[in-house]
Amino acid sequence: MAGVNETPRQKMMGILYLVLLGLAATTITEKVLDSFRNITVGLENSTHNVQGSIDQTFASFEKSTLKDDPVRAKPYWERANRVKAAAADLSKSINDVRAKFEAECGPFDTTLGDYKMREDVDLSYRIMITKKGGEELKKKIEEAKAKILAELDPKDRGNFRMALNADAPSKTKGGVKASWEDNFFGEGIPLTAAFTALTKINADLVSTENAAVKKILGDVTKTDLVLDQYAAIAVPTSPTYLLLGQPYVAEVFLTAFSNSINPDVVVGGQKLSVKDGKGIYNVGTSREGDFKWSATLTMKKADGTNGTWKTPEMTYTVAKPSAVVSPDFMNVFYIGVPNPVSISAPGTPVDKLKPSIDNGSIIGSKGKYEVMVTKAGPCKVSIFGVDGAGKTVKLGESDFRCKRLPNPKAKFGGKSGGTVPKGLMTSNDKIFASLDDFEFKAQFTVDHAKIYIVKPRQEAMVFDISGTNLLNASIKSALSSCPPGTRVFFDDIFAMGPDKVRRSLDPITYTIQ
Repeated sequence: MAGVNETPRQKMMGILYLVLLGLAATTITEKVLDSFRNITVGLENSTHNVQGSIDQTFASFEKSTLKDDPVRAKPYWERANRVKAAAADLSKSINDVRAKFEAECGPFDTTLGDYKMREDVDLSYRIMITKKGGEELKKKIEEAKAKILAELDPKDRGNFRMALNADAPSKTKGGVKASWEDNFFGEGIPLTAAFTALTKINADLVSTENAAVKKILGDVTKTDLVLDQYAAIAVPTSPTYLLLGQPYVAEVFLTAFSNSINPDVVVGGQKLSVKDGKGIYNVGTSREGDFKWSATLTMKKADGTNGTWKTPEMTYTVAKPSAVVSPDFMNVFYIGVPNPVSISAPGTPVDKLKPSIDNGSIIGSKGKYEVMVTKAGPCKVSIFGVDGAGKTVKLGESDFRCKRLPNPKAKFGGKSGGTVPKGLMTSNDKIFASLDDFEFKAQFTVDHAKIYIVKPRQEAMVFDISGTNLLNASIKSALSSCPPGTRVFFDDIFAMGPDKVRRSLDPITYTIQ
């Protein structure tokens, strides 16, 4: 179900989904089921954003191009709406399948955060394979693809690759080439994965609709042979939030302008100097406050008549100096690790900024800095800058909290527990500790642990590791002789991090296959 019209986030979700399908084929654990649900939520959020982009594209086209030039724009508008209708029909079919699932498994359980029958592997197979629901949905997908492709310009159809598809997987399943419906709804597929598949299909549909609509509506401007439609544009070339003494500069020009025909540009009754079709509006800033302006442009159109356009009202603010400190991750500094921050001050070049901190140190340049703190509690970052006269002035300050690093998770062989092959236990000789999903680089060293090896129907063997995270020869020998079903416990684990705090970690448990 992958395609070139997917967002990067959707591509990532698609890859994760296929990986989880492979895992589900061998073992269905709570962690795998939770992962399917997480992918569903991520796809729903991504789809919502793309749908918002589609709606904005239609609204913008309707208010501008369709309104300004309905004769030329209407055919493209109608084609885009036929794409929208085809997508809506398929979306309804997807929702109908979802409703069939829910009719048997019950509604979404908000307390559980998933469907109660999420691990069920029979419901999806019965509805989509036995009752041919999968074949029907595949047919609907192919019909929608054909309808969408038919609305594109014939010369563009060959290069338009859709995210939406119902192609059979290239790999075989158990030695037999599986159909599309078998791969995503067939034998052994848990219900929550089937719901994820429906969500992924809908996400691919919306991505395809988005690409097709933007392609169709974007082709309107390609039909222009002469400059007969114009829009006035004013683009500031300096910040709109300014310090006293700094100039405000903006470019005023026409879209689709000709550099051989310059328009007349007037602001506040004064005619601007125009070069290469652009008028430059430049005023000084001698007092604070909010200021507004607009420009009137006059130019001869393709039919020989003069046209007049007025820019939207533009605003800018002139203010005294101020500063901004933006934490790259959160309003917290962690002890023992570099904490990156971005510092800027409107109107002041980044190479003129001089930050300081009252609880630690800060190093860096040109707006990018790293903060090191040594003790917990509040701290304050103050920003100084050099003004136009070369004088150092305080621009502002921001408050932060200094905290110790969170506890890492102990791991052996890259895993933090669960059922593992014997080879994982015998080929690794170190206990590691790491912070998962943590933005900062923080290295921890395990300096103590107890290992309990419990073979089936035998007393536990206990080993102690002190001063190192290495497994000695006795432990390696004991692990090498472990039969399937042996349980290995790592407990009483201690680790030291860059903040020099020795901490106790949660135990980890493994079962040898």
